[in-house]
Amino acid sequence: MSGAILILSGPSGAGKSTIIKEASTRIGEFYFSISSTSRAPREGEKEGREYHFVTKEVFERGIEAGEFLEYAMVHGNYYGTSLTPVHTALKAGKLVIFDIDVQGFHLAKERMGDLITSAFILPPSLGELDRRLTDRLTDSPEVISQRLKNAKREILEIGAYDFVIVNDEIGEAVEKFVSVANAARLKLGDSEGEEFVNAWLSS
Repeated sequence: MSGAILILSGPSGAGKSTIIKEASTRIGEFYFSISSTSRAPREGEKEGREYHFVTKEVFERGIEAGEFLEYAMVHGNYYGTSLTPVHTALKAGKLVIFDIDVQGFHLAKERMGDLITSAFILPPSLGELDRRLTDRLTDSPEVISQRLKNAKREILEIGAYDFVIVNDEIGEAVEKFVSVANAARLKLGDSEGEEFVNAWLSS
């Protein structure tokens, strides 16, 4: 069997990165997809860690060549997911994990829907999200306000996802995530299903 794709969405502050880190030794070999962006690196950011940083011109050439699974323009900068490392990881049988927004999820689902398992991760309430964003002391009040507006808009799309993980207590959220990751590995894409049936019938 080839690999599988697990897409995670949810507001900033939901704890997606923490959950993945805590579960990393329990979900088998995986590749965490790092997005590309045309914006300049911020202080402390490293190439290949937060993002792959490219020029706007390079990004647009990639779009024209069909090299992106999904992409979007956000505040005047491109953000997207290159297909090249994704295909390499899938061929190696890895679980490919994406952390992308709702818009990116819908675009990815159009292109590789039969391979995708999806989960929406969120705190137990909007008030708790506000508290977490405020307590981490990394964003201005204006940025926090925008993140809350985005969260209220994106949660309306929650029905499009296969699973919902409410991150109230981190241990419970990690257990649910491990179950979802294992389920994603068991999912057969359309072509894989046909190959499996043909092999089974001819054996």
